[in-house]
Amino acid sequence: MKHFRLLVLGNGLSTYGSYLNMVALNVFVYDVTGSALAAGLFMAVRLGTSVASGFVSGRLVSAYDRKRLIICADLGQAVALLALLMAPEAGRLPLLYGLAVVTGGCSTLSQVALRSSIPEIVGAEHRARANGLLVTARSLAMIAGFSSAGVVVAQLGYAAAFVLDACTFLVSATILTLLPIRTRARSGKREGTGESKPSAGHGSLRLMWAAAPVLIAMIALRAVDGLGSSSHNVALPVHSSLLDPEHPATFISQFWAIWAVGNIIAQQVLARYTRRSGRTLGERAFAIGACVMSGAFIIVFSGLPTALTLATALVAGAADGITEVVYVSRLQAVPDEERGRLFGLSASVENAGFGLGMLVSGFLLESFSPLQVVASLHGLAIAGCLALLAFLVLRRPRVGPDARVRPSAGGVLRKERG
Repeated sequence: MKHFRLLVLGNGLSTYGSYLNMVALNVFVYDVTGSALAAGLFMAVRLGTSVASGFVSGRLVSAYDRKRLIICADLGQAVALLALLMAPEAGRLPLLYGLAVVTGGCSTLSQVALRSSIPEIVGAEHRARANGLLVTARSLAMIAGFSSAGVVVAQLGYAAAFVLDACTFLVSATILTLLPIRTRARSGKREGTGESKPSAGHGSLRLMWAAAPVLIAMIALRAVDGLGSSSHNVALPVHSSLLDPEHPATFISQFWAIWAVGNIIAQQVLARYTRRSGRTLGERAFAIGACVMSGAFIIVFSGLPTALTLATALVAGAADGITEVVYVSRLQAVPDEERGRLFGLSASVENAGFGLGMLVSGFLLESFSPLQVVASLHGLAIAGCLALLAFLVLRRPRVGPDARVRPSAGGVLRKERG
């Protein structure tokens, strides 16, 4: 795990860069164009590229060396930022939308490649612990990126923000280059050749249906969860303005800070449970955790006193962290040669749900209160999770959380206990 901790450090830095440029670039687009429509189009291009690149990333991750793909993704984002910085002012607008494509595609590729590689880097038995470390680093990076973006831009300017952003990706790529890690199963394809096993070419949806219907339900629920997540992200500024019109940013900062603390605490508890029991949480924990998370986000907007609201944000962060680790760990139980396509599909579905939710939430907030909007979209997630939980309780035979899927003759997949 020593090498993996260094990888987490590098990934945390690149994640910080992603959140920093998410804020800095959006503000920069608005300043350059003076148009809210242009800023919205920039976000749409970036998110649309993330959705489309999920499928492409799954194929790339299944065919090529994942370590090199992550390095190239980091370097691609760094080069694109530096190119924008060095471009003449008149030529920056077209480059901005090109940058949206590069950042959206490369961030998705990096995520899919890394998630697919975890069992091979640390061993399948340590994947839950490794995922917990990555989630913790991401939570800290998100808080640091969002909180520092305004300060960096205001005090140092856009150029400094872009240089800092590019440096985080360069450092991440350097760390990964120096680490002696293996990102693919030895029995898989020859790395870097683009050749994969015959069973890896059947398409993600067919793969999932043959593997386990529960995986289809879990990935679909992540899309619905994306709807809910977008609703509270869009509604938070509105809700904060209603709470304190003079200082709306105060509640948002407190909320995300407490959310991150809950997320980190959950990772520590989950790591200790896994280490002491030798077991990993399965699909039922995913369904229950997602219900708790959505319920907590709804309560946040219900008008409780600030102390109780922040305590609820702590619960939301903890449930969110546990759900993320359980979900990723479950998908990682799929054999290595099929894992990349599955994570690619998952990334596309999650980004699509989040993007659709942003549009729907913004439209609904014109007519309804933040509580009504958040409750309606998170309510969909709760309903879906309860349906999955009922299915898991009633189904026969029962399959353990570490059930794996192995290819049988003719490329058909079957379940077996791990």
